[in-house]
Amino acid sequence: MAKVLIVEDNEMNRDMLSRRLQRKGYEISIASDGEEGIRLATELLPDLILMDMSLPVLDGWSATRQLKTAPETQRIPVIALTAHAMSSDREKALEAGCDDYDTKPVDLNRLLAKMEALL
Repeated sequence: MAKVLIVEDNEMNRDMLSRRLQRKGYEISIASDGEEGIRLATELLPDLILMDMSLPVLDGWSATRQLKTAPETQRIPVIALTAHAMSSDREKALEAGCDDYDTKPVDLNRLLAKMEALL
């Protein structure tokens, strides 16, 4: 069972996504801001991280950069999740070190395909 860390500040989005992924067999951990996301990623070493980009305390771009420069977490794939759907937002997420990018609202089948490709 793949371990997935969801870093998302919106409680409704967290609950919906975690329930849907648990039903698909994923083991889910949740962080509500970028700083907590880094701490949990370092502690739990998940197989994949779903990273909201607009987070309190530390945004998703900064959190991803830190994860991708730390030896213990740099190989964990990160998928950026954002309501920003401009092509420049995708480029910005990839430049920060994200391995893929998806938009909100989440299309579960599309997201699952991206997750499976990285796992």
